[in-house]
Amino acid sequence: QVQLLESGGGLVQPGGSLRLSCTTSGHTYATRNMDWYRQAPAKQREWVATITRSGATSYGDAVKGRFTISRDESNNTSFLRIDDVKPEDTGDYFCHAPEIYYGSSVVREDAWGKGTRVTVQS
Repeated sequence: QVQLLESGGGLVQPGGSLRLSCTTSGHTYATRNMDWYRQAPAKQREWVATITRSGATSYGDAVKGRFTISRDESNNTSFLRIDDVKPEDTGDYFCHAPEIYYGSSVVREDAWGKGTRVTVQS
């Protein structure tokens, strides 16, 4: 079954930057919208950002101005750049795709990655 694979998490100091990546487990797949969510310790998962296939973006209020979502259509990868990282950005970051396509066929719906952990610590 096609999977979403996140990478790029790790330990970062406050004020630093990092870039998370999400791609499908095979480059023959395609997606329309790609989303990022995050879940801080002991908190509910929250929506962070969405990018459409045409490149339109939207962000949650908590991250506007510091987070940038982008995508590379050539290899069906989305990126989430976090600037001026803050301790409250600590958590697990998850990639989500409402549909994954192979050609014109939907091969998976409501797909989630397993997450990548970001720890902000001085």
